[in-house]
Amino acid sequence: MVTIPSVWPFLCCKTDRMNILILEDEPLVAAHMTALVRQLQPTWQIAGPVASMREAEQWLRAHPAPDLVLADIQLSDGISLDLFHHLHACPVIFTTAYDQYAIRAFKINSIDYLLKPVDPEELAAAFRKYALLREKYANPAYVQELMQFVQHQQRKQAYKESFTVHYGKNVYVVPLAEVVCFSKRELIYLHQHNGRQWITDFRSLDEVEELIDPERFYRANRQCIVHKPYLTGYKTDDTSRLTLQLKMDKPPEVIVSKDKAAAFKAWFD
Repeated sequence: MVTIPSVWPFLCCKTDRMNILILEDEPLVAAHMTALVRQLQPTWQIAGPVASMREAEQWLRAHPAPDLVLADIQLSDGISLDLFHHLHACPVIFTTAYDQYAIRAFKINSIDYLLKPVDPEELAAAFRKYALLREKYANPAYVQELMQFVQHQQRKQAYKESFTVHYGKNVYVVPLAEVVCFSKRELIYLHQHNGRQWITDFRSLDEVEELIDPERFYRANRQCIVHKPYLTGYKTDDTSRLTLQLKMDKPPEVIVSKDKAAAFKAWFD
């Protein structure tokens, strides 16, 4: 699942009254990081430094979630990455002397991953990146666009990659890649690339549409849904209707009405 929406409230907050929590178990490094933050962002409120996982958990239970966390990955009693798997709402800038945790870090709400000793310019760049993200998430149009993207990605994860079909008392599985189209007569049929027609359990083409990717499949008419990889072209008749050309043995006739022709062409192109 996509986790970006969970950090919106924090990315939309004011920039001049920020609360930042520092997790660092080395006193000299902690003092250095605190000084850097004060130099780069003098109006921010700094909490910590906190030196261990246990202290961090206690602090987080006792206080509202910070706007941003500056966290060393290896604390005195554990790996701070484990803490943020349960704290989805906090954006984090990770600091570490090692680079083997980078992939894990970016699976969390990581803004950046800085190697020690932390360069002031790199930290400033990470703060700018954070501010840019906040600005984008504060834009309603951007948030709406992102929500649509997230919803589309979630739907894509639910799309079927194979279908069960029937022949007599036998049940088979047809991979999505071999599906040319679905058609409706008395029942809903699946047409395979080798020309075979199979009975499915679907009650309507509307039900099929809920389970397939609209970028790959198109409802040509009330009787047929076509699969884009098997469309080789179309022919326009005198009434501006389209006859679709399918790459399969004994293809069914598939007509797109004049009213739907423009929408089909936009999808096909």
